[in-house]
Amino acid sequence: MRCILCEEISFNIICKKCQNDFLESSFYKRELANGFYIYSFYNFEEIKELINTKYLFFGDKVFTILAKKALYKFAQNFTYNNTVYAIPIDDHTRHQFSQTAILAKSLKSKYIKPVYNTLTATNVVKYAGKDLNFRQNNKRNFKYTGKQKIQVILIDDIVTSGTTILEARKVLEQNNCEVLFALSLCDVGVISN
Repeated sequence: MRCILCEEISFNIICKKCQNDFLESSFYKRELANGFYIYSFYNFEEIKELINTKYLFFGDKVFTILAKKALYKFAQNFTYNNTVYAIPIDDHTRHQFSQTAILAKSLKSKYIKPVYNTLTATNVVKYAGKDLNFRQNNKRNFKYTGKQKIQVILIDDIVTSGTTILEARKVLEQNNCEVLFALSLCDVGVISN
């Protein structure tokens, strides 16, 4: 096969050289609500084409590489005084795989335990390309079916306005969960250096 970035022959969908040259992650922090933060690893514009592979049959391979380069490293350096649960937002498989489940899986560590299919949207609305007003007027209406009285890290692939994360947080808090912070692969609001 050929690397989707440089088109050289490769055993991986993204060759090792491109992974090392173009996919080194950073660490960004944005406050979504008073004292509640989301941390992300890429500026959306830097990996836009890779994020859009979530609609393609090979996107799971791309997301696995991105997760390893970013969230896996985070998990290996994260310490806490007890187990924290990584909950992916709406980890459905409408496109052959769940990108948020792949991201959550990469967080598995001594302190982080991923759990799946517990936070699902009952209103399946597409936010891509929609403005803040549309997002606020068309909530996801999340349903939570997981454990209560746990500490949580919310996981999403991309953050734009933050409305999805904040809605998910509210539902978890209504179920007696403490949401420590959120992680996202990339952030649309990050300014490049």
